[in-house]
Amino acid sequence: MDDLNDFARLAQALVPWGDHLVFVGGWAHRLHRLHRHAHVPDHDALLTRDSDVALDKGVPKDSDIRTALLAHGFKEQLLGELSPPDAQYTLGEEDAGFYAEFLTPLHGSGFTRERKPVGSEAIAKILAQQVRHLDILLVDPWRVTLDTKNFGLLAAPLEVRIANPLCFMVQKFLIQDRRQKQNKAHKDLLYVYDTIQLFGGQLDAFKESWRTLIAPALGKADAQKVIQVSQQTFSVLNDVIRSAATIVPDRGLDPDDIRRTCKLALDHILAP
Repeated sequence: MDDLNDFARLAQALVPWGDHLVFVGGWAHRLHRLHRHAHVPDHDALLTRDSDVALDKGVPKDSDIRTALLAHGFKEQLLGELSPPDAQYTLGEEDAGFYAEFLTPLHGSGFTRERKPVGSEAIAKILAQQVRHLDILLVDPWRVTLDTKNFGLLAAPLEVRIANPLCFMVQKFLIQDRRQKQNKAHKDLLYVYDTIQLFGGQLDAFKESWRTLIAPALGKADAQKVIQVSQQTFSVLNDVIRSAATIVPDRGLDPDDIRRTCKLALDHILAP
């Protein structure tokens, strides 16, 4: 799977809506390495088949993202029993290829008047999953440039917006309960650890951003939740941290090093 060029194809298709979307999830973490502040390690980033794209509510009403995706070779796959259903926009083989999922912030209870879970939201003729705590990933996004050397499909460099790495980490604590139920909390902890490794020189800048921008955007209750969950997560060595260390066995990660590194960094960033 030529995932760099698959991603480039997705980015090209979405160029007209670049100011209304942010690449989040695992692809944001991979693209963090392209930022000028990143200290890139000698190991590969965690890989993922899917690219999560967060859409804000300001996408022009007459937009047609679906047609743009189809023109770039994507196919729409409808999933699940909700109404509207979830959707994946795929390249290549359905069970092995690259695919994109669109997300948009969930506001309200998350249930219809009939007490059924809300389905995806139709935006610009595509279906975007409504996700709680997605708003923070739309705050202060960073920009990186896809170059023509690594993304050979591109005729010229292309700038894209990706989740701010501090927002990327913060959201992991807001959704930790849900991720534990999905047995994915350990992967999120490795993402947090690797993000701290990438941007260890930016801890003071992250602290200022937390104080002046991120915490106010969250509101008092969610900001306090982030502090509490981060402290609880790394206060003692636990099975989730141990599991995080085993995801990439060739790196020989020490679980207690993960714990101590994350605790020191987050205590500094989130300090009052």
